[in-house]
Amino acid sequence: MSLLEIENLNKFYGKKQALKDINLKADMGEIIGLYGPNGSGKTTLLKLILGLLKPSYGNIKINGENISMKSKEMVSFLPDKNILPNWMKVKDAKDFYKDFFMGFNEDKFLDLLKFFRIEENRKIKELSRGENEKVLLSLCLAREAKIYLLDEPLSGIDPSTRDKIIKSIIRNYKENSLMIISTHLVREIE
Repeated sequence: MSLLEIENLNKFYGKKQALKDINLKADMGEIIGLYGPNGSGKTTLLKLILGLLKPSYGNIKINGENISMKSKEMVSFLPDKNILPNWMKVKDAKDFYKDFFMGFNEDKFLDLLKFFRIEENRKIKELSRGENEKVLLSLCLAREAKIYLLDEPLSGIDPSTRDKIIKSIIRNYKENSLMIISTHLVREIE
């Protein structure tokens, strides 16, 4: 049994087919890159694995079970857009994740913030796009999850910030987890 099993997965939005007959088996210790242009279904696939969307046809199993509240606890997601309210400070986002997700490691989050040189008292609305991405990535990687889904972690960010984000991903990679990274920036991820 693989940690993640996808069989004959199809997703339609009305008459438009976003995914067609996707099959995948992945296990702990793997890093998988989803490459493709914008609109090719990468985000849709990640949201299906996370359980935010339901398949039109096909099956997704995590640890041998269908998507459920239990499986959702095992998956950490980095969205491709900022989801944090502007009124929050970075420490408010940390407290929210700590309250909402059982496996949130506050020390790991603070270590990542230190690595990125972002202060906890900064307001979300004052952060640059790159700093926002770093905070979201820190929140995602600070969870003790089995599957990490990173949706376009390098999109729209300057090269030096990209390097720092790639280093943090490598530094926080765990052999007892699976990481799936969607991108259209093939060279950077390679």
